Amino acid sequence: MFLSVFDVFKIGIGPSSSHTMGPMTAAVRFLDMLRAQAETASAAFPAALKVRLHGSLAFTGKGHATDRAVVLGLLDYRPDNLNVDEAEGRIAELWRTRRLHPAGLPALDFDPEADLVFDFGPPLPGHANGLIFQALDRAGKVVFSEIFYSIGGGFVVTAAERESPPVETGNEAAGWPYPFHNAAAMLQMARESGASIAEMKRANELVVRSAAEVEEKLGDIWAVMNGCIERGLSLDGQLPGSLKVKRRAKAIHQQLLRERGANSSQPHVTSDWLSVYAMAVNEENAAGGKVVTAPTNGAAGVVPAVLRYYLDHCAGAEPAKVGDFLLTAAAIGGLIKHNASISGAEAGCQGEVGSAAAMAAAGLCAVLGGTPEQVENAAEIALEHHLGMTCDPVAGLVQVPCIERNAIGATKAVAAASLALRGDGQHFMPLDNCIQAMRQTGEEMSTKFKETSLGGLAVNLPEC
Repeated sequence: MFLSVFDVFKIGIGPSSSHTMGPMTAAVRFLDMLRAQAETASAAFPAALKVRLHGSLAFTGKGHATDRAVVLGLLDYRPDNLNVDEAEGRIAELWRTRRLHPAGLPALDFDPEADLVFDFGPPLPGHANGLIFQALDRAGKVVFSEIFYSIGGGFVVTAAERESPPVETGNEAAGWPYPFHNAAAMLQMARESGASIAEMKRANELVVRSAAEVEEKLGDIWAVMNGCIERGLSLDGQLPGSLKVKRRAKAIHQQLLRERGANSSQPHVTSDWLSVYAMAVNEENAAGGKVVTAPTNGAAGVVPAVLRYYLDHCAGAEPAKVGDFLLTAAAIGGLIKHNASISGAEAGCQGEVGSAAAMAAAGLCAVLGGTPEQVENAAEIALEHHLGMTCDPVAGLVQVPCIERNAIGATKAVAAASLALRGDGQHFMPLDNCIQAMRQTGEEMSTKFKETSLGGLAVNLPEC
């Protein structure tokens, strides 16, 4: 199994990897399919587009800005190339003219109000996050249609890809020096090779990229993560949406700076720094800012917060180890995605913040000198203690409880790494079994608690 660190960590925009980045990417892919169709002599001539959102995308799409994301994708914007100022003008023009002008295609009628439908019926069979794109001729007949599923972390697959995913053959697997598909294989390969998890992950990356490119891209990922922390710490005001949630990270940060100047010795103050880093990222995410999926947007604050904690608060921290942290974290994230799910709509928040905490715990344990066995133990501890966590965002917004949940997930990650480092790596519950428990729990969890805002905190609101 090979999932690149740059697939796990993708630069994009908030507030949701599955509800914002995924639908935007799906819309761009659909236009690309139409362009490919237009190149064939037998292709029918499209004149209009319609889009239907199903499952969690329908129930919480408004709060996650899924409708805006689809529109941005139909304007040919991708999450990693979005020019916000330019895009706002083009969105306004679309609302005025009700027509799209995609490159390589004829002008297409599309009324965002009428042609983008939130379908609150049963979800599509392949995943809780489903979209149907249709191209119609002048008579209103569907001439081309495609179903997409946004499966978490910004990943998008068609219905056919979901039903029959590509199988890595023996020859393909042989191309990766360390093709581990689960934690047991990962540890076995580490024992046989004497390599760390980061070294094995880096060796796999070097099959498809040069060493210089890998290091440069890892640096870019951390720069965006850290920049997101800094923006979140510098801004105040109110987050968008009906809840009118106020940003808190800046005020907490200023308090911490004043206390540092006064030589405060409260034993929990380091935990407060960790929390404020995570909250800063997720307030930026809630505002639709530039973030890195880690492994999702809803859980984007955990990994950056723990990495910043390592650099700023751990004695002997080495900036040169940032890449090792990210590679180790990505190895764990890839195992979870491959063997379970990182989608809140499929597995609940255990699949998002739980996965992020496991990744961050592994990364921290590794850069603090942990063995591969201790790293695997750290990931298992962090994931185990998120099992059963629901995804129940109030009003469908990635704000309550998501922002604070990232702060708590970061603190759990640090505690898990610390516990693992106190041991020798031997422990009762293997990470692979914990991942399977998470998958099974997600399958049994009621749909009400999986990013539909139909249960849990989302329906237990304060009356004042």
